[in-house]
Amino acid sequence: MKPYYQDSAVTIYHGDCRQIVPTLGRFDLLLTDPPYGVAFKGKATKHTKAGGGYLGDDSDVGPSVVRECLAVCECGIVTPGIRLMYAYPQPRDVGCVYCPSGAGVGPWGFTCFHPVLYYGKRRGGPKSPASFQSFHTSPDCGHPCPKPLEWMTWFVQIAGDVQTILDPFAGSGTTGRAAKDLGRKAVLIEREERYCEIAARRMAQEVLPLCTANQRISNKT
Repeated sequence: MKPYYQDSAVTIYHGDCRQIVPTLGRFDLLLTDPPYGVAFKGKATKHTKAGGGYLGDDSDVGPSVVRECLAVCECGIVTPGIRLMYAYPQPRDVGCVYCPSGAGVGPWGFTCFHPVLYYGKRRGGPKSPASFQSFHTSPDCGHPCPKPLEWMTWFVQIAGDVQTILDPFAGSGTTGRAAKDLGRKAVLIEREERYCEIAARRMAQEVLPLCTANQRISNKT
């Protein structure tokens, strides 16, 4: 399959990850933020009014794709959302991103806990806490639910000496941007072409100096 975008660090494919992943070979790290199985259109949060957003998250897609991708990755980091976290393959360890200001409304109050599922073994390097606190937000990039770049940068670094990264739910390309800034290689897959376009624009930007990327990671803790 011809890539939608490709440079020396990042390759983006436009299509269904379930068809593309089996053709790609092996990776060091699976790093992805799958669909949460909710319809975001009309959803109100602590910081936003109802309206906008998108529809179409399938609750069974994320767990099944992650299971397939783990078979071709040495280790994995997945942010599944609270609603579906128990539907995913059993992780080796669990952490979280704690957002004191909240980022959504659950049945018992504002959602401040964002689970992180860890699979396999991290590849060396200094150990650090498996969770962190964040006040970071994502800039308006045209995607309804992007993860902050600081989060994905932190995830890449905590994984240790990983050189190749797979994200089958690429969205606006935050995983690829973090990988590129840290000198790693990534393959991104996204089924919505408009998000592939956003991701490609982000990848075309110059790489940040490594000291800036490391400073971003240290500032989040």
